[in-house]
Amino acid sequence: MTDLKGRTVFITGSGGVLGSTYVRRMLASGARVVASDLPGERAEGLKERHGGNYGNFRFYELDVTDEAAVESTFMQMRGDGWEPNVVLNNAAVTGELLMGRGQDFPDFANTRTEDFEKVIRTNLTGAFMVARQMDRDIVGRYPATLINVASMYALSGPHHAIYDGMPFKNFSAYGVSKAGIHGLTVWLASYWAERQATVNTIAPGAVFNDHSEEFQRRVSNLVMAGRMARPDEIADVMLFLASEAAGYMTGQLVNVDGGYSAW
Repeated sequence: MTDLKGRTVFITGSGGVLGSTYVRRMLASGARVVASDLPGERAEGLKERHGGNYGNFRFYELDVTDEAAVESTFMQMRGDGWEPNVVLNNAAVTGELLMGRGQDFPDFANTRTEDFEKVIRTNLTGAFMVARQMDRDIVGRYPATLINVASMYALSGPHHAIYDGMPFKNFSAYGVSKAGIHGLTVWLASYWAERQATVNTIAPGAVFNDHSEEFQRRVSNLVMAGRMARPDEIADVMLFLASEAAGYMTGQLVNVDGGYSAW
């Protein structure tokens, strides 16, 4: 069910803990993978790990908030002979990413409008621009699949107490953007249906990424599975959604959250 031979997959935000796992697992499943991310350590790590796989791996630097860059990346892919039939809208600003940049996490009353809008620009508007470029360049030319990446917080509120004393917080723009992601999914699923394109949302739960034992304990108490997810457990479901086996699924939100959303 997760054989991806014949699939060319374009992934935004490929350098993070989940993005890099998707790249590794999809290559192992036979896909050709076009990875993209901002320039920096994460991008260099991807190129170092997979750059020798010339026939199946390609990397492009891409800031999904840059409209012209999204357009030119799709044009460059086509010019280089890499036409994706699967696209993963994975790029996002997360709490862990902001922590790594040393940024503060203000309370809601002190959240600056420009910071809120910057997150929405990456997490939601960027996904829209990637999907719009699919509409222009791909959809209708051949069967295609779009997978939008949301979160356990797309339809459920966070338990703010689990972040007390932690170096990162849950912030309002993140949940708002991830709820909007599924709105984009259902709209596009209907709009593209006649052109043989499917659109689904995957909503990962809390994924372990070197979190402290105390944070793991707090999160685990809220999850039916009693623990945080391993990145490969999210990738297992992503591979299914990217495969031909999911060909009759469209407009769906798939929670991979250990039961968090089912309480």
